Amino acid sequence: MFRVINRYVGNLPSMTGVLPDYPAPVIRNAASGSEMTMMRWGMPPPPRAGNFPVTNIRNTSSPHWRAWLKPENRCLVPANSFAEYALEPNPATKKKDVVWFALNDDRPLFAFAGIWTEFKGDRGTKSKPISGPHLVYGFLTTEPNAVVEPIHPKAMPVILTTMRSAMSGCGRRGMRRGRCNGPCQTTH
Repeated sequence: MFRVINRYVGNLPSMTGVLPDYPAPVIRNAASGSEMTMMRWGMPPPPRAGNFPVTNIRNTSSPHWRAWLKPENRCLVPANSFAEYALEPNPATKKKDVVWFALNDDRPLFAFAGIWTEFKGDRGTKSKPISGPHLVYGFLTTEPNAVVEPIHPKAMPVILTTMRSAMSGCGRRGMRRGRCNGPCQTTH
């Protein structure tokens, strides 16, 4: 699906998950075409939102995000599934279950649409800060489809099944509207 090469990233080991503020493989536009590189999950927050990185971007009409919605700051995050916590705790465990979603039971590759930038501050924990600069990214989100909405009614990631739809100049409106409507399902 992606056919992207960066000789400095190499073959990556399988990842069981992607967590906020940890590195993950991301595909971005570069001068020589698309390239894969490692970035930390979490964009710089709006000025009045505190210091925590923003992982999911819902309000793309905000002036804070507008500059990063241009094609040169678009990115794709390869995935084969994603998870959300159930709304209510499981009566047996008293904890919220993790519900997994994929395009189908075979979990084919797709990508989350995102934006990226360079962040010059510290990341990591207060006790072990990691000095910048850092390449960082965040997922774009949209209204949840009929499969995700019962579990996570606020939003779901923008899911793309072709690279061209995200990396070209299709505009902010087109990126916000992309999502998995029919084939997305819960998996085990």
